[in-house]
Amino acid sequence: MTENELHLQLRHWHKDSFGWALHCCVGNEADAEDVLQNVYLKVLESKAKFDGKSSFKTWLFSVIRFTAIDAMRRQKVRQTKMETIDKEVFAEIGLAIEPEQEEEHDVQKFKAALDTLPERQREVLLLVFYHENSIAEAAVIMGISLGTARTHYERGKEALRKVFVN
Repeated sequence: MTENELHLQLRHWHKDSFGWALHCCVGNEADAEDVLQNVYLKVLESKAKFDGKSSFKTWLFSVIRFTAIDAMRRQKVRQTKMETIDKEVFAEIGLAIEPEQEEEHDVQKFKAALDTLPERQREVLLLVFYHENSIAEAAVIMGISLGTARTHYERGKEALRKVFVN
């Protein structure tokens, strides 16, 4: 892939990439921006190379996921070294939006239900529904087998069904 083609692909997938980085950074926009910037640097400096074994999007989302995991791990290490952590700051980061309409309430209820799922189930569902990946592509992005991805996908859907049926 030429440098020009690489730039075109990065531009094409930027919006989706930011959405995925935002998820990987637990909704923290600043962290997502930092992760995405680091991903772009890795790609442009050839520290992460597209090998063509999957689609460009699948490969890019995988790079984003692992970069975010590394960033979160480093951040956690820094935080644990601190003697005092102001937990109120983390509470303020949470969504405190009061829904004004029933439709907005359903969206909030869905987001809350999604947040209760185990991480892998949540990631598979987000990759498939929000980022329009196949389950196979989600498996590659997450670094798990296709069978495992299918299992998490089905279990996540079933858990969400139970929330909305009750």
